[in-house]
Formats: sequence, C-alpha cells, structure tokens
Amino acid sequence: MMLTSSLLRSSALCRSAIAAPRFLSTTAKISLASHATDIPVTQTPAPPSQPATLYLKSGHKFAGKSFGAPVSARFGETVFTTAITSYTESLTDPSYQGQLLTFTQPLMGNYGVPNNFCGRSPMEHPMDVDVGSFLESRAVQAAGVIVSNLAERFSHFEAVESLSTWCARHDVPGISGIDTRALTTLLRNQGSTLGAIKIGDGHEIPPAESEYIDPMAENLIQKVSTLHPYTIHPVGGVTAAKGHVALLDFGCKANIVRCLIREGVSVTVLPWNYDFNSVRDKFDGLFLSNGPGSPYSIPEAIETTREAMATWDKPIFGICMGNQIIGIAAGLKAYRMKFGNRGHNQPVISLLNNGSSVKAGRVYITSQNHGYAIEHDQDAKTIETGKWPDEWLPWFVNANDGTIEGIISSPESGKNIRSAQFHPESRGGPEDTFGMFKDFVDDVVRIKNAKGLSASSPGLEESLLGPSPVNMEPPVPLVAGTAA
Repeated sequence: MMLTSSLLRSSALCRSAIAAPRFLSTTAKISLASHATDIPVTQTPAPPSQPATLYLKSGHKFAGKSFGAPVSARFGETVFTTAITSYTESLTDPSYQGQLLTFTQPLMGNYGVPNNFCGRSPMEHPMDVDVGSFLESRAVQAAGVIVSNLAERFSHFEAVESLSTWCARHDVPGISGIDTRALTTLLRNQGSTLGAIKIGDGHEIPPAESEYIDPMAENLIQKVSTLHPYTIHPVGGVTAAKGHVALLDFGCKANIVRCLIREGVSVTVLPWNYDFNSVRDKFDGLFLSNGPGSPYSIPEAIETTREAMATWDKPIFGICMGNQIIGIAAGLKAYRMKFGNRGHNQPVISLLNNGSSVKAGRVYITSQNHGYAIEHDQDAKTIETGKWPDEWLPWFVNANDGTIEGIISSPESGKNIRSAQFHPESRGGPEDTFGMFKDFVDDVVRIKNAKGLSASSPGLEESLLGPSPVNMEPPVPLVAGTAA
C-alpha cells in the first residue's frame, strides 16, 4: 500500500509538471489551466474498420484492418520512419507526398491530433507569428498510413480529434494490425517498394503489376508548392524586419518559415518554378526548401538556382530537396537511395566550422526525410565521373551510412552558399541544429549592411502577391468530438 501511495503521488507530480511546464508563457499556462476544467475530448467519429490488405509489388502482403478514409485502393511508395513521436508533424510534411508511410513505433494515435488552424505555434516562442498552420502543412500529405496498433481513444490537452478521424477528413486511408517490424526489415533488405492498401470488398485480390504507380516518376513538387507568392513579416511588421528572404517552395514545412521569421526577417514564399532571377535584387537572401520526389523532376528550379549561384552575390541556403537542387546546380549528381533516411535520430558529423552553431568534428542528432542524396566519389578523376568541382566542399556526413548530409561553397569561391540534407528546423525531432537559421540570417544582415543598405530589401510589390495561408479557410471542416 505504501508503494502504491508513493506511485500515485509521483504520478500526480508528473501530471502537475506536464500541466504547467516552467517554459510555457503566462498566456499558455492560463489557456492550459482553463482547458483543464473542461471535459476532455477522447474520441471522435470515424468510418468503421474493414478488412484490409497491404500489398507490395515484390509479391509480399500483410493483412490488417482499415482506418481513416474507406477508399477501395490507394497506391504509393512504401517507406518507413523510425520517429518515436510527432506522427502529426510527419504526416503533414509535404515530403511524404505520394508515399505509404510505415511507423516503426508500435502505438500510434494515442495523443490524438491538435487543431491545425489555431493561429499558434507549437513552441509558443515570443517571436513566432501565424504562418497558416500549427502542424507542418494544412493537410495530411502521405498517400496512406501503416501502423501496428492504432489508439482509437486519445488523451492530450490540445487534441481535438483522433488519428482515424483526421485521416478520413483528408481522404487518406490507413491500415493497422500490421507487423511493422517484419515490414520494415523487408523494406531495409529490398529497398523502398511500390505498394497498395486495399480495403473492404475485393481487398483479398492483389493488384495487377501494371496498377502500381511510382510517385518518384511524377513532379510531386507542383502538387505541394504554393500557387502564388505571398509574404509573412516578423513580429513588429515590415519595419521591424532585419532583411527580406525569398523562399523557393518545393513543399516547404511550416516550421522552416517560422525559424526564419523568428530570426527577424520577412519571408516571401515563391512557387517552385518562379523566375527568381528576374526579381532577385528585391531580396537579401534566397532559401530553397524541402520537398517530395526526385530533384530531377524540376529542371526549371535547377536552372534558376544555377544562374543565381553563378551571378548573384547574396547568401543562399537549402534544406533537403534544396540541398539536392544546389548540389546538381553546382555540377554534382544525386542518386536514389535504397530505402532513404527517415526519422528523428540520424547522427551527422560536421566536417567544417560555419557560423556560431556548427563546429567541425561534432556529431549532431537530426530529423530527416529523404530518398535521394548527393553523390561523392573520392576516386573520381573528372566532374563527369563524379569528381567534385573545386569550389565545393562536403559539410556533413551521416555517421550511420556515410552519405553526404550537406555541402558548402569553399572560401576561395567568394560565395556564401550552404545546404543541409537534414532538417535543422526539426518538427518533429531534435533541435541540435536550430542555430543554422541564425547563422544564415546573420550572414544575410552582414552582407546587406556591407553594401550600405540599412533597410531590408522591399520584396515583391503588393500587386504580385496572393493571399497568405494565414487568411485562408481550413481545407476541410473539423468533426465534433465525444467526451470521455
């Protein structure tokens, strides 16, 4: 009995610590306290489960039951992530467009899904502004979801609906009851494989080989990029901005925009195929975002980047897809990996110092989501066979598989260009490399000031801008929940 009482007291202390953590703002604590008096929502209506089967083009199949959207079939590339938490952030990451995402973490859905359009940021950082979504985009991006165990009831102070309800609203099917350990082992051994989730009547009939679709053969980026330019200013508005950064949107995660704005710059988000070089003098720096699919699917963006790198003298920074685009534009090659790196626990080793946040020889734990990487052949004698141009250096390497995790222009080049294959903005994942955004913005401001420009560049005229996502209606309505 004494042990039980001790455990209960300990549990109560834990709940108290969770309810009002020290780092929360006063506003957040008040909001949390008021929410605690409400009856929490723990379940929301969702389509009933049906028998379902996951098929792989390799001939393997896994039986389970459906959740989410009750579609008859959904095709995609079957991949896996080793992320333990943040399934909501993973599923809204546009880089998962066209993929059937397998979670190796066995229990999914236990903390539900928050309101994606609450106007806040997950960190409640004082320099954060509304960027249009609480999660990483305004919709579920994965083609399908594969889990071992699905929690139909959920518990979290910010949750408004279940994982199943959320997926159903966004027309995304899921399958549970799968042996995800066996599936992940299979995908590691044979590589990411085309697959299909079939649900309900006829689920026991495998698809014809011709039905499988390789999303990497498509231009997935045009599906997730903004359709028109828009600008978001930092706290204090346009007059408070230290600089103005253009962002080529290949499927940008919301937290990338947050991290830039947090450092005090205005950000204008441009469509993936926008003619940046025709307006580049209106900006103080260029950022290339993450995105889905193959970098070779967007040759227009490669040419735009190549011209900017060769003839522009302001800082350029790329992440994930942006890293691959910069690499190809520099004369390097990208290749499709066997099964990619997807998760929140990937160690990378820095080979060079840069700014105040990156030190040579240090290992950083990073969030990653990519199926392509930059080639590096140390024995190559010519650029045609894989030798690197003299003006470029490897910046990071993966400590697990040795793949290139970032590149940087050499001091001799006179350029200020860098890129990372991983995600410094995390969400979800570790925050080891948050400082890379500060280093980039510091360079943007330093070079702007060196040119004698005290004010930030103006960006695009209002007549060329469309509405910001902040002012758009949610794509699909919420579903009312059921109290505990």
